[in-house]
Amino acid sequence: MAVIAAAEGLSLRAYLARLAETLLTPAERVERAEKALAALTEWNGYAPTAAEERDLDSELERRLARVSGQ
Repeated sequence: MAVIAAAEGLSLRAYLARLAETLLTPAERVERAEKALAALTEWNGYAPTAAEERDLDSELERRLARVSGQ
């Protein structure tokens, strides 16, 4: 990280401070996810049940494991 910071003309401390400013807090992530789900629901009626969400999560985990060789 120090090399990246130096390449941008920043100290490591300044680089990390700038990086921290771009990160969302957990509450901000929840808020953004809720807004995205509301927009998706309004756009096309997408409203999966809890069971459907679990199934989709399981499928995603299965696919990720397959491509990562696990």
